[in-house]
Amino acid sequence: MTFKVEILYEDYDMVIINKPSGLPVHSGPKGGDNVEDIIQALYKDAKRPPHLAHRLDRDTSGCLVFGKTKQALRRLNHLFASKRITKTYLAITKGIPSKDEMSIDAPLAKRSDDPRSWWMEVNQEMGQSALTQIKILDKKNDYALIECHPKTGRTHQIRVHLDYIGTPILGDTIYGDKNEVCGLMLHAQRLVIPYKDNKLIDVEAKPSVRFDTKLKELF
Repeated sequence: MTFKVEILYEDYDMVIINKPSGLPVHSGPKGGDNVEDIIQALYKDAKRPPHLAHRLDRDTSGCLVFGKTKQALRRLNHLFASKRITKTYLAITKGIPSKDEMSIDAPLAKRSDDPRSWWMEVNQEMGQSALTQIKILDKKNDYALIECHPKTGRTHQIRVHLDYIGTPILGDTIYGDKNEVCGLMLHAQRLVIPYKDNKLIDVEAKPSVRFDTKLKELF
């Protein structure tokens, strides 16, 4: 499969793309398409190609930020680490949360000591603090469209938290139904970045065709 990325925003300091679902950010052991290689090809004539300022899972689509200079990358990394960047995700869940709006405050830790594994779990004793705020945008039958605001940036945080409350993300074969192979229904919809000089960079990414198709099918 050949992937294309849509550039949502660009200035001297950064570039923000709409990452397709199914496209990893890094090259894996078997090679293949990945975001970093695509960006390097797009900016092959630049003195320094843009570098990732954060991460998205392979099967998560949406807003992904790159710093174009060392100074910009350091500032973006600091903004993400200090939780000053507002992140909004959309998720389609199997099951409906018990409240229309709620906060999920549950610490997360790796399931395994294997350094190759990134599967996570709620662990009240050993986990790192993790907080996700959610709001139901629509619900029908046994499905819900959820707006998610992760206030911390733990690995697989939204996926684990939604499964923890009994409403796993549709298509999540790690934390949800292993037989549901429609693809992960999680989209990084919006980023608001207070970059500098009181300037807010507010970027929104349209969901993938796959996500939109599932929305129309279920709601």
